[in-house]
Amino acid sequence: EEFYGKELILADREAVEQEADSILKEADVCDVAFLVVGDPFGATTHSDLVLRAVKLGIPYTVIHNASIMNAVGCCGLQLYNFGETISIVFWTDTWKPESFFDKIRRNHQNGMHTLCLLDIKVKEQSLENLMKGKKIYEPPRYMSVNQAAEQLLAIIQNRRLQGEESGITENTICVGLARVGAPDQKIASGTLYQMSTVELGGPLHSLIVTGTMHPLELEMLKLFSVDSSSFENNAFQRTT
Repeated sequence: EEFYGKELILADREAVEQEADSILKEADVCDVAFLVVGDPFGATTHSDLVLRAVKLGIPYTVIHNASIMNAVGCCGLQLYNFGETISIVFWTDTWKPESFFDKIRRNHQNGMHTLCLLDIKVKEQSLENLMKGKKIYEPPRYMSVNQAAEQLLAIIQNRRLQGEESGITENTICVGLARVGAPDQKIASGTLYQMSTVELGGPLHSLIVTGTMHPLELEMLKLFSVDSSSFENNAFQRTT
């Protein structure tokens, strides 16, 4: 507020999704700026705002920004070699979805890298508070690279027990990224198993499962290797 000289209203996801009309209410007579983290079109909710503005005859301008979708290139993997981006969600004792793994496998079979966006739990309610209608929220949780890797390893093991080999193993080269763009960003490359033990500090984290690598990509990943010896033993099998 000090920087802009204007009042800022903090809008969480609930506010953006359920109170979009109030955001646009006065935009026909004065300027309304909607500030986001990342690029404005990194979320479908923001496309909804544009469509609402158009229907109301409100002109709009988009100022683009950096996003993990393109900033991920900092690790040295070339952006045009990425396939479909996926999200890895927190498992619970009773809910352990694996559907995202099939998309990683498809990308891998096509030689493409997969950017895995890791789960964020902010302003989440417990089932008990939700049922009672209490606006009491759980503490924020952010999935780490090692948590995501542990879930992927569990899926690989489950499918192996079912006689399925996906081509993705404990030795598949992966990249862990934390706080990309911040002064203390961290990048680590190594096997999927090594990613399950790596500690990259505070949020936000992302994980990449590599596909076929160009020699230049490989050289860049070596800069961030957890263990250069095991890295070379595995990575050269996946280059062209």
